[in-house]
Amino acid sequence: MELILNRMYFKNGTNGQISYQGCVICECIELPWRNNKRNISCIPEGRYALIKRYHTKHGEQLALSHVPKREAILIHPANFALRELQGCIAPVTKCKGEGVGDYSRIALERLHSLVYPVIEAQELVILIITSVKGRNSLYIH
Repeated sequence: MELILNRMYFKNGTNGQISYQGCVICECIELPWRNNKRNISCIPEGRYALIKRYHTKHGEQLALSHVPKREAILIHPANFALRELQGCIAPVTKCKGEGVGDYSRIALERLHSLVYPVIEAQELVILIITSVKGRNSLYIH
């Protein structure tokens, strides 16, 4: 399975859409691009395998594997990238501003319902992160 995350970069955050076979699953927010610096930047564009991991405090989590110069990059709920993220990706139902979105937990549940059964069937799930050229109103409502 291949998911596509198309991003747009802004000063105060990175906004995107995650899609599967041309259908948008959810939008997402991340930190701004700051040269892949830990805790203050979104991760580089590229291809990443998604894996399921278990954390004693947070339970099951969706993580990206083999991110260059980074570790523990998760897909988890957050509605304000600058306040709630440290390099991770937060699914949201709608982007409302640069790195700001709504109803993150609902969007995360939608993504989990698609991805977890594939991972549990021991099939590979790849997230391809790319950028959109030019401004697109889909990324800020």
